[in-house]
Order: sequence, then C-alpha cells, then structure tokens
Amino acid sequence: MIGQILATLLPVFLIAGSGAAYGRFRTPDIRSLNTLNMELFVPLLVFAVLADRQAPLTEYAWLASAAALVVLGSGVVLWPVVKWLGLESKVFLPPMMFNNSGNMGVPLLVLAFGPEALPAAVVVFIVEMLLHFSVGLYMLDPRTSLWRMLTMPIVAASVAGLLVNVGGVPLPGWLLEAMHMLGGVCIPLMLFALGVRLLEIDFSDWRTGLLGAVLCPLSGVIIALPLMWLLPLTPLQTATLLVFAALPPAVLNYLVAEQYRLAPHKVASLVLIGNLGSLIVMPLTLAAAFAWIQPPP
Repeated sequence: MIGQILATLLPVFLIAGSGAAYGRFRTPDIRSLNTLNMELFVPLLVFAVLADRQAPLTEYAWLASAAALVVLGSGVVLWPVVKWLGLESKVFLPPMMFNNSGNMGVPLLVLAFGPEALPAAVVVFIVEMLLHFSVGLYMLDPRTSLWRMLTMPIVAASVAGLLVNVGGVPLPGWLLEAMHMLGGVCIPLMLFALGVRLLEIDFSDWRTGLLGAVLCPLSGVIIALPLMWLLPLTPLQTATLLVFAALPPAVLNYLVAEQYRLAPHKVASLVLIGNLGSLIVMPLTLAAAFAWIQPPP
C-alpha cells in the first residue's frame, strides 16, 4: 500500500514542484496559460468524458449528489465555528468549501485508481466548479449575475456533453480520441500551474492558514463518511468521494478573492498552507481509499 501511495503522490508533487522551480527562475505568463487551460483543454476533456457513451452518466448521479453535499455541507458545518472564532465568513468559508478538485483532484484520482476513475473525477470536478461559480460567487457578492456562470466554456461543455450522452448521439471515435488527447493536456498543466501559482503566495497570516489546513479536509470528511455508508456508491465512487472530501482549498479561491478584494492575503495563506498540509492528509486519505477498494482477504 505504501508503494501505491508513493506512486500516486510523487508524480503530483514532482510536476507541481517543476512548475515552482520553473517559476522561480523564469516569469511565465501563467494567467494566459490558465486561461487557455480553462477555456480549451479542460472543456474538451469534460465534453469528451461526458459525451462518451461507454460511461453511462446515470451511474454517477449519486456521486454527483454526494459531492454537492460535501461542498455545501462543509460550509454549514463550519459556519458556527467561523462565528465562534470571529472570522470573516466571506474570507474563510469559500476556501473551506471549494477544494482543489481540478489542479490536484483529477490527476490524483487518475494516478491512484487508473483511467477508469476519470469519469468519476470529472463528475466531482464539474460539481465543485458549478457550485463555486454559482453559490460561491453569490456568497461573495449577491448581485453576481447568473449569466456569467452560464457563459463559461466549462459549463457549456458540461451541458453539451450531457445532452450528447443522454440523447444517445453517436460521435466518431476519431473525434472523441482527438478531444481526449487535447483534454489530457490539462491534467499535467493544472499541476504545473499550481506550482507556479504557489510562488505568489506568502505566509503573512499563517495562523489562519494552519487552521484552514485542518478544518478544510476535516469538514469534508465529516460530511462524506455517512454518505459513503448511506448512498449506493460503487467502491471506486466511494474512494473518489473520500479523496474529494479531503482535498485542500483550490488556488482559484485566491484569484477570486483578489478580484473581489476580500482579504486576498488571508485567502492566500489558506490556499498555500492547506495545499502544503495535503502532504500529510493525502497519504492518510489514500491509504483509507485503497483499503476500501482493495479490502484484505
């Protein structure tokens, strides 16, 4: 099991470390790179996975529901904690709810459980992204237009992929293969960009960051554990949900906080220290996930 965990985590941190090393000596235009990834490569991967008729999406309805409950439930669980500690909810709660299901989650799940985990990884990623750009933006500014979310490439790709799959529309194999190949670019690119982005974040509010590094995975797992027992999930979906629930805050939280001018330095610390904390949290989570999928004889 230790070998499986190392084989899963080492590529993740090596690719992110490569991004950090490159960013240290160069000044890459990471914003343009992220824009290309989120507007082209990620939507292509999402569409290809959802449109593939070999992956019937009805099998992932319970997983999608569970992922939504983990995201929203984390906020509900931590709301009284935020009030008790006197923290600003708009600053602290979004990073606790919206985790790194893209940059870390998709690559981690595919490396851990193989290509067959890609549909499940994409499903929880889409759920998290849709909630982030609807509920998340509403939390920061109730005046945020819903049209902004609906015009996002990843949302359009999700809707189109769902329609193709549910409608039984046959797509040529060569077209799906080309989309899978282009979409596959996004997985290492997410990790590389994560490494570069982390260089821009400081430890100015390390106490808040340390608190978030504990509460983010803890709140997610608290919500996920009863769902793992109560919902009719397959072993792979159960393991996916557990890993998803324990992921650290998404780097996107920092970018959104910067855009809305909501204490970006505090959010930066939450993101940086939370992702560093995953060095401890993820091996433990993967050990539990592997044990769930491969129980001892």
